[in-house]
Amino acid sequence: MSESFSVKQSRAWVAQRHQLYLLSNTASSLLVVASIVTAVYAGWYPGVDAPGLRRDTSPPSSINFQYAVNTGLNLQEQTSELPAPDVSFTTDNGAPYPHPYQYQRIGSNGPLLLQDYHLTELFGAFDRERIPERVVHARGAGAHGYFEVTNADFCKNYTMMDVFSENGLRTPITIRFSTVGGESGSADEARDPRGFAMKFRTRKGILDLVMNNTPVFFIRDPAKFPHFIHTQKRNPATHLKDKDMFWDYLGSNPESLYQVMRLFSDLGTPYGFRHMNGWTGHTYRWVKQDGSWVYVKLFAESMQGIQNFTNADATAIQGSNPDFATQDLYDSIQNGTYPGWTMYAQVLTPDQAQTFKYNVLDLTKDWGFDDVPPTEIGNFYLTQNPVNYFAEIEQAASHPHTWLFSYSDTQRYRLGVNHMQIPVNAPITPVANFERDGRMNINGNQGSRPNYLSTLSQIELPPRPYVDETHQQWTGGAVAALSAVNEVDFDWPRRFWQSLSEQDQQNLISNVVGHLGQAPTVSVRERMASLFAHVYPTLGQAIASGVGVQTTNLTFPDGPTWFNITINTNSSTLFY
Repeated sequence: MSESFSVKQSRAWVAQRHQLYLLSNTASSLLVVASIVTAVYAGWYPGVDAPGLRRDTSPPSSINFQYAVNTGLNLQEQTSELPAPDVSFTTDNGAPYPHPYQYQRIGSNGPLLLQDYHLTELFGAFDRERIPERVVHARGAGAHGYFEVTNADFCKNYTMMDVFSENGLRTPITIRFSTVGGESGSADEARDPRGFAMKFRTRKGILDLVMNNTPVFFIRDPAKFPHFIHTQKRNPATHLKDKDMFWDYLGSNPESLYQVMRLFSDLGTPYGFRHMNGWTGHTYRWVKQDGSWVYVKLFAESMQGIQNFTNADATAIQGSNPDFATQDLYDSIQNGTYPGWTMYAQVLTPDQAQTFKYNVLDLTKDWGFDDVPPTEIGNFYLTQNPVNYFAEIEQAASHPHTWLFSYSDTQRYRLGVNHMQIPVNAPITPVANFERDGRMNINGNQGSRPNYLSTLSQIELPPRPYVDETHQQWTGGAVAALSAVNEVDFDWPRRFWQSLSEQDQQNLISNVVGHLGQAPTVSVRERMASLFAHVYPTLGQAIASGVGVQTTNLTFPDGPTWFNITINTNSSTLFY
């Protein structure tokens, strides 16, 4: 009985719903018919002038609204200079947020919810804070200051460079000091050469000058550089510093010996960054408007004087304060003791270079002050610490002309193709060319100007700065050959050894023995000790005795370093 009632009840409910559906459907049909009739009568059809699809949606012509796209960027730059009490906490899009630690979670101690935008924004940014560090010169510190010309008359005799053209002219600079081989977190008092990179913001654009705290380098063949750096870093199997790798490379490339001796003297552990000199090492050309030119090297002498750690002191400071050099530089500027250097130029004419005792383009050879006297051209000082290290020092990008491709390409990889738009790298002169787009283009992308050499709106082309025809003349063809080691490569190691005091000589021997002695392969130790013996017998014998090997007599020719033909070899260096 109850089941029959229930069935009847269900059927009645279905019939009622069907009637309602018919009524609703009929009403909808009537509404559609009425709409069509109205549309035909009014003269329009759906989609022609429907809401949101009307043809004329422009505001009245009397409204003239323009938005400056750089408003946000300019405001953020101003905001970055404000102290914390003067700003309020926001998300990245500028929306106020009540507390940096508050996130949505389930219950009193449940999991965090990924629907919380503040949470995902924070961790998304945190996961990407680190950018690729430099392959070399990763560990560094820096500051800002100025370069002041003191001898414009001398400079104008040899160069048309505006930065050196007026006595008293001050050019803003940024300097980044660094070690070479260590990672970003390594100790800045490690035994290593020091980088000394200067960025001049001149009236004619950016001038990047890269120097080291040594006048020479380990190699003169640029193609050897990646291989050399690999040996100064970590073994690919053990991920440890490897003494065999280190000395095997240096011993198979004897042109490195002068730099090796400087490195293992106390000069290899300078007392911070303020108490060391800087050299360009590379030979440049200074050019005048008539196309005449000279060879030039620059040298920066510390006004603070040279001061170094002994090996024992450097080892101790690496343990107690691995940031010693960074802190010393920052603290000295912060307390108003501004470090300074005097810049000198050494000049050789092309004729003088032809008869000079060394190849003037050989990076393993110094121009001694007794050979090429230096002339003062200016002074520079560091007077301003960075407000933000990452923004002003880590992102500082050098584009020197010495390593034409590697420096610039490294920064494209680390910072992006538009890294010259980063404030610390931006020129203080207008930039106008046909490079466009790319990631993080933030300076207006050069506006609406043509992105090609247009005849409709033609860009102004400046006059050619000097006569090209006399600037570069090549004397040979393109050959694939390495350099050879000869007797002249031992001239500077001997000069350096003889210039050291007895105590400095003993320190060099001790430093080499302590490091080379840890190389497990006997042949590596023997070859290196024999090279030192070729420099000076007592030097080599002391090192050989200290590392437990015997030396062998080596001979080297007096022939040329480079050959104008391709010579095949299975070694790192020709005829060795």
